[in-house]
Amino acid sequence: MMLRTLCRTGGAILQHTQRSVPRLWVTPAQQRWASSLPMNTVVLFVPQQEAWVVERMGRFHRILEPGLNFLIPILDRIRYVQSLKEIVIDVPEQSAVSLDNVTLQIDGVLYLRILDPFKASYGVEDPEYAVTQLAQTTMRSELGKLTLDKVFRERESLNSNIVHSINQASDEWGIRCLRYEIKDIHVPPRVKESMQMQVEAERRKRATVLESEGTREAAINVAEGRKQAQILASEGEKAERINNAAGEAQAVLAKAEAKAKAIRLLSDALTEQNGNAAASLSVAEQYVSAFSNLAKESNTILLPSNTGDISGMVSQAMTIYSTLAKTSPKIPAVGVEEKSEELLSISASPQEQRTQ
Repeated sequence: MMLRTLCRTGGAILQHTQRSVPRLWVTPAQQRWASSLPMNTVVLFVPQQEAWVVERMGRFHRILEPGLNFLIPILDRIRYVQSLKEIVIDVPEQSAVSLDNVTLQIDGVLYLRILDPFKASYGVEDPEYAVTQLAQTTMRSELGKLTLDKVFRERESLNSNIVHSINQASDEWGIRCLRYEIKDIHVPPRVKESMQMQVEAERRKRATVLESEGTREAAINVAEGRKQAQILASEGEKAERINNAAGEAQAVLAKAEAKAKAIRLLSDALTEQNGNAAASLSVAEQYVSAFSNLAKESNTILLPSNTGDISGMVSQAMTIYSTLAKTSPKIPAVGVEEKSEELLSISASPQEQRTQ
């Protein structure tokens, strides 16, 4: 009964103290960071992902963990309530000058989280305002290092540089910047028009280059096709000539083999019985055939003096053949046609008659 009365009395005194003392330490910006400050009711239940900073007689005492906690009335007071969840802050739009002296209007979104509730409560007066101002100044500093074209191309590296710079300064506040994202980048109207003209000119240039490259590729393909056609035609002609030469060589070899075989047969025939009589008959036949072809191709004719004495001419040719056969018996026999022509030319009389 006495404990219940003591708790009621302590609660009434605490409520009177909170109503009488002005809450100057709670700023409108801090309402975003913390829930409404709970009253000391001796037995307290702290929600998950929240940190309650407790002061005893105006001095930091401890941080209440989530779950069941006990406090002493009047002496202990909950001074700050910090949220440990990820917090999203809109960075207001601001103007910045790029490296090539172009004024930009840029804004962003900042994502952060409280890692140390003690530093976040006692390290800085207004954490949201401090981080926002730090993000704006860092953004202006980073934009001043880049040209306008690089600002649009290197937004990711720009965001990472801003996060790195914020974390270097916010470590003392117990705050960790997770990421920073640029939402909008506004350029002056004239600069936007010049950028649009530049983009159109770049597209026309690309179209012209692509068209010229297409024409060049087409010409190269046509020339390559002609070159391949000429190469194939020359290779075909070369193969044809090689085949013709091989055929002619084979024909010459076949003729030579046939002629050699005929010479061997003639030689064997001359060595047999009545071979001379056969040779005489062949010479007489060629003599008569030669006279039958006179004056067919030209009107100039060469005639021996004794054209009618065929037996004398044949006997004279055979005598010369026998003499040559005795003087050079080891010389291979000649073809029958060549031998006959030689005998006819030798047996002819030196006297000639020319008829026009």
